Amino acid sequence: MLRVLFVDDEPNVLASIRRQLRKVCAIHTAGSGEEALRLLTELGPVAVVVSDMRMPGMNGAELLTRVQALYPDTVRMVLSGQADLESTIAAVNEGQIYRFLTKPCDEEALRTAVSAGINQYQLVTTRQELLEKTLQGLVETLNDILGLTNPVARRRTARVRQYAAAIASALRFPMPWDLRLATLLSQLGCITLPEAILDKMYAGSVLTADEQQLYSRHPAVAAALIGRIPQLGSVAAMIGRQQRVNCSELPADVAAWDADTTATVILAVATSLDELLAAGEQPASALQRLEQSLPGLPKPVLAAVRSVHLHSAHMDVQIVAFNELALGMVLDEDVVTDRGETLMFRGEEVTRELLLQLRADSEAAPDSGSPDISQKLRVLIPA
Repeated sequence: MLRVLFVDDEPNVLASIRRQLRKVCAIHTAGSGEEALRLLTELGPVAVVVSDMRMPGMNGAELLTRVQALYPDTVRMVLSGQADLESTIAAVNEGQIYRFLTKPCDEEALRTAVSAGINQYQLVTTRQELLEKTLQGLVETLNDILGLTNPVARRRTARVRQYAAAIASALRFPMPWDLRLATLLSQLGCITLPEAILDKMYAGSVLTADEQQLYSRHPAVAAALIGRIPQLGSVAAMIGRQQRVNCSELPADVAAWDADTTATVILAVATSLDELLAAGEQPASALQRLEQSLPGLPKPVLAAVRSVHLHSAHMDVQIVAFNELALGMVLDEDVVTDRGETLMFRGEEVTRELLLQLRADSEAAPDSGSPDISQKLRVLIPA
């Protein structure tokens, strides 16, 4: 049952509403605008907020404006007296309110209005969910194409996703949908690179000037491709800046960053860190190099990176057989085929998708290049 929040400074009004609508929705009530905002912080988004206009402190118009900014999908209504009619109409005309009802409001009219508000909320959120799923499917298809043309870049994508999610979690930053998609597409530009360049870079070898120029162009190539897709402008911008973030130009307080800035920095840190670790840098030196490559990186972000990648002290090292690989293990060495091709890299987490891929590779024809299933692997397992 979807939740509806009623805000009124008259307890009798709230008690009457609870009786009338207890079978229609999950009802929450607040006696002031300030209390309503505190309750929304605890509850998260609700389907509908219905507010009185005249209340001590924060009035209804101010409250609903705040709700619109914090929870744009929430449907906003007014239930107020005739004396507030002029200010209520002004609020409606400014686009802040879906519907207004006057006191006293009979039960049927209130029930109808709240039901309409819930239906509107479901319509908006369903459309948004459908759009996000459509874009997610498109992005995953592009990622699959990348895997077919450049498996090294595809595996790097998996590691960047892992690093970004862990850093965001350490920063207590809920990953928005555009950052999730950006991690999936961050290496799409590598589709234009010879696989040998990535192999060389991950082996810790120095790239030639021409090779470095080719490699440095891959974020711009990906951003240009993704920017053609409607609704993915923010994703393209994040990817295009993954090698060009200068934190010294940002506020020192991470809490003052907006969501787009935080997401862009997380992606830049994840991709830079992957380059360093995949090339053989130890975690301590990788952190030092990271500070050099991303000037002004704030201490909270560095602390988040340390909590993610200096985890070997909190993990047990074990030697397991190839067929004993399990979800959540982190490889402490590469998995290679009998041809010397790298299937998984040190530092990569074992996921369900990768287990299926490894199983398929192990069952492939001998002349196609398959992993040695008798190989013993060194892995890290959470202590």
